[in-house]
Amino acid sequence: MKPVGAITRGTTNPNRLRRVDNFVAYRCGDLLKAASVPLVVDLGYGASPVTAVELRARLADTVRADLTVIGLEIDPVRVTAAQPWAAAPRLQFRRGGFELAGLSPVVVRAFNVLRQYPEEGVLEAWRSMTATGAVLVEGTCDELGRIATWAVVERGTPLTLTLSARLPVLEHPAVFAERLPKALIHHNVPGHPVYELLRSLGRAWETEATPFGPRQRWQATVRRMRAEGWPVLDGPARWRLGELTVPWPAEGQTS
Repeated sequence: MKPVGAITRGTTNPNRLRRVDNFVAYRCGDLLKAASVPLVVDLGYGASPVTAVELRARLADTVRADLTVIGLEIDPVRVTAAQPWAAAPRLQFRRGGFELAGLSPVVVRAFNVLRQYPEEGVLEAWRSMTATGAVLVEGTCDELGRIATWAVVERGTPLTLTLSARLPVLEHPAVFAERLPKALIHHNVPGHPVYELLRSLGRAWETEATPFGPRQRWQATVRRMRAEGWPVLDGPARWRLGELTVPWPAEGQTS
């Protein structure tokens, strides 16, 4: 099966995807626990397999020990370079793209991949990666994983958007704008739902300036967003981690 996609830059760093790995365990843990074949695909792990190795270790610790992670890369050189890591239990590396190399995973994580594609290719990539029923967690982050955003996609349809930050270094929610998923980044202009979301989040952050620490300020900001009518999901346990999750900001949607 010919891989679908193109070779991207492939830059990565250890612990870069810790925030989204934590979310995958939370959001998809029950699905993986119930699965007869608990398979997760890490699509486009990059020049180093370190984030796939970390994903496998984190999910094994928090979800189930017999879980398998398969890292897929279009670049055969990267696949070959990753093979020494495949000696670890239930960790493999193969060549593949959006067609997932014919696999049928429960979960797909694709991070910092579609950001390097044109926006018009996003929907088809989502459809390909979820065609067999997988839950897709797709997004982008900064180089050290301090600021991240991601979508949860099922059957080609985005369900939620999550904004996540390492709170001690969060100066203002405006920084999320440059790390939005590819499907949204060009829609962050007046009149579009994601613009209104970020503008409201920024106002709430500015209003909730307190003598307390950034964690308390973020939680107060999220509570204010909910009080103002934004359909904030989850609860304080996730907010304390620096997360805000809302239904996908589709066109025509208001707070």
